[in-house]
This record gives sequence, structure tokens and C-alpha cells, in this order.
Amino acid sequence: MGRFSAWDYVVFAAMLAVSATIGVYYAFVRRGQETSKEFLIGGRSMTAVPVAISLTASFMSAVTVLGTPAEIYRHGAMFCIFAIAYTVAVLGSSEIFLPVFYKLGITSTYEYLELRFNKNLRLCGTGLFIIQTVLYTGIVIYAPALALNQVTGFDLWGAVVATGVVCTFYCTVGGLKAVVWTDVFQVGIMVAGFSSVIIRAAAFQGGLGRIVNDSYYGGRLNFWDFNPSPFQRHTFWTIVIGGSFTWLGIYGVNQSQIQRYISCKTRFHAKLSLYINLLGLWVILTLSVLCGLSLYSIYRDCDPWTAKKVSALDQLMPYLVMDILSEFPGVPGLFVASAYSGTLSTVSSSINALAAVTVEDLIKPYFPSLSEKKLSWISRGMSLFYGLACIAMAALASVLGALLQAALSIFGIIGGPLLGMFSLGILCSFANEIGAFVGLLSGFLISLWVGIGSQMYPPQENSARPLHLSVAGCNISSVNVTSTAIPLTTILSKPTTARPALADSWYSLSYLYFSTLGTLTTVAVGIIISLLTGGLKQNIDSKFLLTKEDFLSSFTWPSSETPEKEQERAADGTDNPAFSHIEMDVASK
Repeated sequence: MGRFSAWDYVVFAAMLAVSATIGVYYAFVRRGQETSKEFLIGGRSMTAVPVAISLTASFMSAVTVLGTPAEIYRHGAMFCIFAIAYTVAVLGSSEIFLPVFYKLGITSTYEYLELRFNKNLRLCGTGLFIIQTVLYTGIVIYAPALALNQVTGFDLWGAVVATGVVCTFYCTVGGLKAVVWTDVFQVGIMVAGFSSVIIRAAAFQGGLGRIVNDSYYGGRLNFWDFNPSPFQRHTFWTIVIGGSFTWLGIYGVNQSQIQRYISCKTRFHAKLSLYINLLGLWVILTLSVLCGLSLYSIYRDCDPWTAKKVSALDQLMPYLVMDILSEFPGVPGLFVASAYSGTLSTVSSSINALAAVTVEDLIKPYFPSLSEKKLSWISRGMSLFYGLACIAMAALASVLGALLQAALSIFGIIGGPLLGMFSLGILCSFANEIGAFVGLLSGFLISLWVGIGSQMYPPQENSARPLHLSVAGCNISSVNVTSTAIPLTTILSKPTTARPALADSWYSLSYLYFSTLGTLTTVAVGIIISLLTGGLKQNIDSKFLLTKEDFLSSFTWPSSETPEKEQERAADGTDNPAFSHIEMDVASK
């Protein structure tokens, strides 16, 4: 097994250098245009293709690069069905949420909650977003660094600090445009890293046909499982239904994603960016699955995890890279650069989004006299602050141990109730602020209950349905064969503690249904409470709701609109009407 060479470090350093240079470039280009909107949403001048690639990059964190192939290796190619969930999420985001957010001209998603309900719900949404994003981003920085360090010898804290500092730098000096264009560059690096593994694995095994054949006979091509049980970790239904709700919560109402497509110069470009992004998601998913099948084909007779050559499943991809690519100087560095490109894209999206919600939700409403130049500098300061906070969170993540998985679950648990509250506002004209608050609280509590319960009492092995791993081809003297029967969930749980009655039912609910449960509970409770508290008597401005015109706008090509209509839409997406309710009422009549 090889170790990192000087050329590998050169390739990794070059990736960081190019990312930083893009930030410096946009800092110079933007001189003389110092406004907060220019910094946070690119002055609403972006086009569809770079935004689409940026959306794909934000989705593809290092967790995708390292975790998805390991998922395929351990559980099979059923993960492919997420292509359907991605499609549903993109359709819902582009046809339901995007039209409303874009026509209101908002910068922060949570501005909508004040427009539609009240200021308290806006602050509630902002606070939840900040907490979950800082926590999640710190983990995204630390977790892949740990996996790569333990296999490749790549310096752990050097990588954490270097990626955190570079990412914070180009976010702070370059704003959203720097984030988007570094994402474009980083997607290229990620695709190159995946491709290098697949090409080398195919050559190593004698062709893709051999890889597919091995996967077939090893039971890895298990695409279809229509078991309706909600307690099985992955089935067709849990992935399509639960996955759709989970990803709709990310693409439909999460600030990190919305901030990109509302930066587009027209609504058509915004919607087009989402659909092009869908193609990118399919490509990334295909590459991830091929890497996972390559992993199985090469190690089908000697599983490195069972043989204790790696200590965790997310170390399998780095192990494979060092095993088959270490003889090619710089190529292992390319793969590590691809993993960290995923980290950079996710972290930069988070930093930029955190700065936006802080400025728009916590500073501008309370300091209305601040000039645009001052707000621009405050936005930069917030980017720097949150970048340092995420690096500090990565340091904290290093001592959290088993709580990392719980933190990731909480990130998903919060998304469902927020999706439910936004759905209430956009789709239900009778939903009021009381119903929205009670619904949000109910959805959050019930999803938090099942989420914490699943961490305390992990589901039994049969819910995950892991596939067989063999050590028959290993050097038997170096293998602890008894380890094959010990699943990770057994290690995390307390075998001496009796499992409560809910452990094998309620707490065993598939993790993909956490978001679904939170969303549906929020919507159902919100509707009932709104109807009981006079929701039908209120008069809501149509700008806050999804209308027939919004939906049909998907089929309107920009060139078919008159110049006057284009100007009207441009103006509609420029000014924030949060504190101009009277003007909006006049305009709507």
C-alpha cells in the first residue's frame, strides 16, 4: 500500500491555489460595485449554466465522494433509485417554491416567513438554519479529513485548516460569484477524480463488463425492492417517497441552494439552472455507483473492512485509490483534491448562505439606515466570522465521536418541519401564523423524538439488509474472521440494555422518513390549527402564494415576452417588499 508523494501534495495545493485565485479575481472585478446584493446574490446577473453546476457542486460534498461508493459496496446499487427522488425534488423546487421566492425579490429565504406570517417565525427559521448549518459544515470539514488521513497519511489538521482558510478567503473577498465559479472548477476536479478511479479499476479488472458481472453474481445489482415496510432502511418506497421529501427540503427551502438560483438574471434562467443541475445529479450518481461496483469487484474475495485494513466504511475509497493508483504520481492527489473539492463547495455554499441570512434577517431590519457599502463590508465580515466558526466546529467535531451521526440526523430532522411551514405558506391561502407556529413545533418535536430514539436504539441489522462480504481470498493470518458478524449498529448500541417496546417499531423507522414525517405533521397540524383560529377570514396577497401564472411561467421562453414584461419581472425581483405592504396592496389591485 503506497503513501502520499510530493506530486500528490502538488496537485492538492494547485486545487486550493486556483480556488483562491478565483476569489481574488472577483474581488478586483467587483471594485466600485460595493453593494450587499452584489456580494450575496451576484447582483442577480448570473446565467443558468454556472449556477446549475454550482448547485450540483453544493450537493456533492466529500460525503458523496467517500460515502456513496461505500454504500453501494455494502448494500448494493439500489441507491440508483435516488435518481427518481432527485427528479421529484427538482420539479417541486422549480414549479412550487422558486416562482414565489423569485417574484418577491428576497435574498434570505426566511424573509418570506415574515411577509407571509410574522417576524417571530422569520427569526425562528433563521435561528434553526444557522445552528444546523454551522454544526453540519464543521462535520463536513472534519469527517473526510479523518478518513483520508487514516488511509493515505495526508496530514489531518493541515488539510482541515488549509481547506477552511482557503474557502473562507474566497467567500469573503469574492462573494457569491466567486463561490459559483469555484464550484464550476471544483466539479471538474470531482468528475476527474471519480473518472480516474473508474478507468483504472476497469483496466485493473479487464473491463467494465467484468465489474458488472462480478457485481451481478455478488448481489450488488439489487435495484428493485418493493417491500412497503417503513422500517427497512432502503426500499423503492423509502427512497422515492422519503428521498423526495428530504431533497425537496434542501432544494426547495434551504438557503444554501435557493441563494444560487435567485441570483439568476431572469426566472427562466433560474428554472433552467435547476433542470440542468438535475442532469449533473444523474451524472454524479452514475459515477458514484460505478465506483462502488468497482470497489466490490476488486475486493469481493478480501473485504478490507472485515480484514481490519480500514476501520470505517468511508475509508474504502481512499484505500482503493492508494491500492491501485499509487504507482501513478499525482493521481492519488487528484482523488483527494476531488474529495476536498466536494468539501469546499459545500462549505462555501454554507458560509455564503449564513452571511446572507445574518445580514438580511438579523441586521438590516434593525439597522435600516446602514448604507449599501457598509452592508457590503458587514457581509464580508459575516463570511469571515462564519468561516472561522466552521473551522472551530470541525475542531469540536474531532472530540464528539459517536455523536457525529446524531448531528447529521438532526440536520435532516430540522429540514422536514421547515419544508412543511413553507409549504403551508405557499400552498394554503388559509394558513395563518398560529397554525404555522404550532405546526412547525409539532413537526420538529415528533421528528426529533424518532431521530433521537433511533440514535439511542439503532435499528437491528435486518433493517439495513447489508450484503455478504467475503475474506476467503485474504491472507488468513492477518484477518480477524470473527469480526464479520459484528455490525456497526451493534457496536454503537448497548447490548446489555433491554430494548424498549418502541425500539423495533417507531425508533426503527427508516432515516429517509424523518423529513417526510416532519413535513406531513407540520402541514396537517398547521391546517387544522389555522382553520380553528380563523384562517379562512384572512386576506392574503397573491404574491405570497403559488398562482396559475407562476406555474405556467415554466413554458414561457424569454424571447416571447415583450420588453415591457421583461422589465416588469426584473423590477419584481429587485426590491424587497418586506416593509412595503401598502405599496404591494396597491400594486395588486
